[in-house]
Amino acid sequence: MQNRQKLLNLLGLARRAGKLVTGEELVLNAIRSGKASLVFFASDGGESSKKKFTDKTNSYKIAFSTTFTRQELGDATGLARTVIAVADQGFAKKMRGYLDN
Repeated sequence: MQNRQKLLNLLGLARRAGKLVTGEELVLNAIRSGKASLVFFASDGGESSKKKFTDKTNSYKIAFSTTFTRQELGDATGLARTVIAVADQGFAKKMRGYLDN
């Protein structure tokens, strides 16, 4: 539980630092262009979208997480989004550390 909160706090920090990409099309573009280091997809998001992002992140070898709900992602970032990409190596590395534990 502790790591979950740290991860959400870090997402908020990344948002304020301008290191997040949100919205389906923008996230897909970030994945294709290699800007996305980690992608969060809301656990309560749509199945077809989830499959699209799962496939895309797999083919580009980008970490993918469905750890949080839409509500949690929204509370952390202040944005009502289903999919969020972290466009910063440093933030992504730290977040992956919390996800792995």
